[in-house]
Amino acid sequence: MPYRDLRDYLATLEAKGLLCHVTAEVDKDWEIAAVTRRVFQRFPQEQRPALMFDRIRGYDIPLVVGILGGSRQIYATALETTVEDAVAKWQRGIRTPIPPVVVDDAPCQEEVYLGDAADALKFPTPIWTVGQDPDPFQTSALVISRDPETGVRNVGTYRVQMKGPRRTGLMINPPRNMNQHIHKNEAAGRDTEVAIVIGADPVVGLTGVTPFPYGQDELALAGGIRGAPVEVVRCKTVDLEVPATAEIVIEGYIPCGGREWEGPFGEYGGYMGTGGHHPFVEITAITHRHRPILQAFLSQMPPSESSCIKQLGRESVILKHLRDNCGLQVRDVHLTESGGATGILYISLRKRSHADPLRAMWGAWSLHDVFGKVTVVVDDDIDVRDPFQVEWALAFRMQPAQDVRIFEGTEALTLDPSQAPPDVPAEDPRRRVSSRVGIDATKKHAFPALAVPPAEHLARVDAQWERYGIEPVQRLAAAGQARASREAQPSGSR
Repeated sequence: MPYRDLRDYLATLEAKGLLCHVTAEVDKDWEIAAVTRRVFQRFPQEQRPALMFDRIRGYDIPLVVGILGGSRQIYATALETTVEDAVAKWQRGIRTPIPPVVVDDAPCQEEVYLGDAADALKFPTPIWTVGQDPDPFQTSALVISRDPETGVRNVGTYRVQMKGPRRTGLMINPPRNMNQHIHKNEAAGRDTEVAIVIGADPVVGLTGVTPFPYGQDELALAGGIRGAPVEVVRCKTVDLEVPATAEIVIEGYIPCGGREWEGPFGEYGGYMGTGGHHPFVEITAITHRHRPILQAFLSQMPPSESSCIKQLGRESVILKHLRDNCGLQVRDVHLTESGGATGILYISLRKRSHADPLRAMWGAWSLHDVFGKVTVVVDDDIDVRDPFQVEWALAFRMQPAQDVRIFEGTEALTLDPSQAPPDVPAEDPRRRVSSRVGIDATKKHAFPALAVPPAEHLARVDAQWERYGIEPVQRLAAAGQARASREAQPSGSR
């Protein structure tokens, strides 16, 4: 049964022990960012909870962070599945989209503020990079717009700079789908209507952060993944529909030709993302639920929530494309979290011809500009999620002179600080052209037998492992300390 809304999902996280309430009062302008960063640094991924800040100084609105990508288990819970089945459920869903359905009444419009009554600063939007971000930034916003020619909507996650009560900035780099809507409208002298949605059904949030080919409706894809249509409601002041159970909706428009300075902002690669001249939104209305819940993503330096979310969704999209559209026998793909789920891509495949590795590289690169500045293709006996195995394949199945290829003039990764110095603005053409390296680490000829015990011997050992009495170091150390303590006690006290 799909989640009814964000609140239903939060209740499930809490029931599973995956949501931690921070009841101490915190300051939104430094403390939320610092506390969340420490959680991501100190807790191993499998033990990391999502956070709900219940008391934010000066506000009566709580904030949740890490609720989609705090860990792989949290991500799987958002999909109502297991970690092991997350990719498969994602792929099944995007193959069978279900269009949204329009409803008349919606929780997201329980409170309506029009014109001057709208105040985007009444929400406790955090400062994420203190001393460097110029304003608070909303990091989990789903920005909805529509192609003026086809009518197909786009739902994308872009950083939203909270510039004033009725004004926000948007960073939308040229390759992003929403740019096509803006350019088409401006060619006809029109403004571009937008709706900024915060706190939607978790599956809507996961699809919004994943780059799909142009012309696909992310709300329909979300419907396919959740197994039921997303309910939407018409906005009050713009001709768009938004998820009916969202927590907050900011309606407005980008004026024709409206550009002004936006940024910088601490970005997914771990560096300050360059500012530039980008669209701004004039706010016409704000609607929200009674006592709404504000949602945010932790971005910035990996590991982060944004890198975890991007990793699983993007891997699913690449895998489907390489299998279904390129006809390759791909076992798995992996975008490393250390690369921000962007810059480093590993692909394992069953090679049928010497050209398959190159076809896999170009297949992934052609799908979207953000995938794989460094791409490594390995055989299907290599687990691409095990760095040791990938490095082993690089060491012993690859010859640099023959198997490493550098391709110039390719699309640049978004906000890659190696492209240009920080004083070069984001819209500068120098930031749009890059290069990529593809490494074929597959076997090119017959190899010697592997130098490991026979598989049947290893299986026999596994089956009777307890017989050998081998313990991890931690248990051995604890047992040794307990033994030493007993031996140190006087004989009469034993």
